[in-house]
Amino acid sequence: MYFLAFLHIPLYHFLVVHSCPSLCTCIYGTTGTADLRWVQCSDPRISAVPINIPADTVKLRLEKTLITRVPRAAFFNLSELLFLWLTYNSITTIHPSSFVNLRVLRELRLDGNLLTAFPWEGLRDMPHLQTLGLHNNQLSSLPSQVALFLPNITYLDLSSNRLTMLPAELLDLWFPLLGQMERSAQRRVLGLHDNPWMCDCQISLVVSLSMSLGSPVVLMDQLVTCSRSLGQSGMLLTKVELPHCMRPSIQPAATRVTSLLGSHVILRCEATGYPTPTLTWVKTSNYADCCRQDITGDNEQLPRKLESFLAMQGSPRVGVRWSIISLDDLGFKDTGEYRCQARNMAGKSEAPVKLKVVGVTRLSRLPKKSQKTPPKSTSNSKKPNQNRTTSLIPSLKDNQLPRAIAPPTQKNNTQTLPVTVSKVFPIYKPSKTNLKGPKKITKEPSSSL
Repeated sequence: MYFLAFLHIPLYHFLVVHSCPSLCTCIYGTTGTADLRWVQCSDPRISAVPINIPADTVKLRLEKTLITRVPRAAFFNLSELLFLWLTYNSITTIHPSSFVNLRVLRELRLDGNLLTAFPWEGLRDMPHLQTLGLHNNQLSSLPSQVALFLPNITYLDLSSNRLTMLPAELLDLWFPLLGQMERSAQRRVLGLHDNPWMCDCQISLVVSLSMSLGSPVVLMDQLVTCSRSLGQSGMLLTKVELPHCMRPSIQPAATRVTSLLGSHVILRCEATGYPTPTLTWVKTSNYADCCRQDITGDNEQLPRKLESFLAMQGSPRVGVRWSIISLDDLGFKDTGEYRCQARNMAGKSEAPVKLKVVGVTRLSRLPKKSQKTPPKSTSNSKKPNQNRTTSLIPSLKDNQLPRAIAPPTQKNNTQTLPVTVSKVFPIYKPSKTNLKGPKKITKEPSSSL
């Protein structure tokens, strides 16, 4: 009995690894000394992703089927998969976690489906993906954060969709150093043709840069047409006169600001450029040396964005944008350098604003005394060599102190700097010549008659 159970485990493993799904074809291809399994499922009767695909499959093709959706973890057991083709099906939705465990996948093709959106965040489950084909779908827009998920993509086909605009962030990915491109920049192949582009400076710049010598971007087809442009519909982009992109020029309201401790300050900057630039505020350095001793335990990570301090921003006209940040209850930790950064497709620029906070803090320790006050004398203790003149000084009671030296009344426990050193009033010492003390009355002994 135990022997049969022992044989069942390897037999199950053999069936999972070496069995082939129904309506599919499994073949071995030879690469060097290794035999690689390829699985192809192209029967129109298939309506769902097969669940019994051999685990040693390196290339899977699901083509011309009735599959409409790709569920979560659909290929979890295919950890050795290198190529995944889901082309010319009827796929409308893909779960963001459909590609979990495809850590070595190199190529993903979804051409010829009915996708209106693609789960770009799912690309994080495929860190080695280099080829992504989305040709002939129904994509109408690209999210602004799409560039975050495409760092390793060297082949991206977005042709034959319904795209009208490109996110400005993509230009930083495709052209990392605009106008000063590095020779070592990774080459990328893009498919942008056959889309209803709103022809403006943005798409025009991509096409023109791709045609420049040494460009890191190569277009599959440079015949990009303007399908949505004022009076120029259907014209080739290379023949349309479009406004040139202009790198942002930024001007802060002030480059140096000095403000009082505990006060409120507003930092403002304005940028011009085409397309209209976006503005962000970043704190790049901390307090100056003058205030370092007054701040302890400051572990602020710099640089950091200041979205929470953004008070207002606006664009009064095309090509102009202004931004304001508000800082309340200023402390010494707010002292430092702030940068207003402007960015558009043509590049980016920034301007520094240095903020200095001045003032006084509440008294946290007693000030150093510059003079020593005379010790209080007690009536019971007397020094043996006491000066005779001090014994002749008339004593003053507390209620007889002059108003000028009356001790101040303390309304609270704290004071604000600067704290002046308290004055020490000298003890009045009369000279021996003008000594006017109380007359001594001596009684002479009466002479006896």
